[in-house]
This record gives sequence, C-alpha cells and structure tokens, in this order.
Amino acid sequence: MDFLVLLALDMDANRFQSLYVKETSPVIEEFLDDSSWRSKWAKAKLRGVDFRVFLAEMFASRMVHLGYLPAGLERMKEIRSDEKNLPLYHLAFFSKHPRGYQFWDQVLKYGTDQLSLSYQGYPPWP
Repeated sequence: MDFLVLLALDMDANRFQSLYVKETSPVIEEFLDDSSWRSKWAKAKLRGVDFRVFLAEMFASRMVHLGYLPAGLERMKEIRSDEKNLPLYHLAFFSKHPRGYQFWDQVLKYGTDQLSLSYQGYPPWP
C-alpha cells in the first residue's frame, strides 16, 4: 500500500511550535510515535535544523521503520498559497516499491506549487 500524506508543516507545526515542544504536549509524540523526539529535536536544533525540516525527516524515517523506501524532504511537494506565496504544507509520498516513486516523480515533474481554491470558469463552492 502506498501513502500520500499531507504534512501540515507550515500551517500547523511552524505556527504552533512553541506549544508542541512543551513537555505537556503529546502532539508530536503521537504524530511520530516516538517518545524520544524532544531529545532528537534538541540535537537537531543545535545544528541549526529548522523545526519543519526536522518533522519532515523524522516522519520519513518513521515510514522507513515501517518498511517503506526512504523519501526525504527533497521528494516532498511543497504547496504554497496563491495570494502571498506562503508555504502551507507538503505532500509526502511513501511506497514499498520503486515503481511507486516512478509515478510520484512524474507528479513532481508536472505539478505546480500553487494552490488554487476555485477553478477558472466555474462558480465558487457554495
């Protein structure tokens, strides 16, 4: 089974980082299924790693732990807002077979980073 996962790295993780890193918050621990994530984050932070990058790489490593082929941040599709071109989230693809990544590479090759909420020629959603 392949997975296409929406990682809300910018519109959630970046925005609420100060809340999520608190010892009382279980959000990232549950997201990564890793109770030792805070110590890993402390080391990554000392190396200058961005919180969003850390979460993307940790999530990808957890998928590898489940038997999926490695896929780092460079294979994730960043989606940006139309209005201000701000990063919103990443689409991450995970497969246990190289053929899945051949299809995903085609998506990355022809996809756009922009998100359009209305379709030209059609009325907006009610």
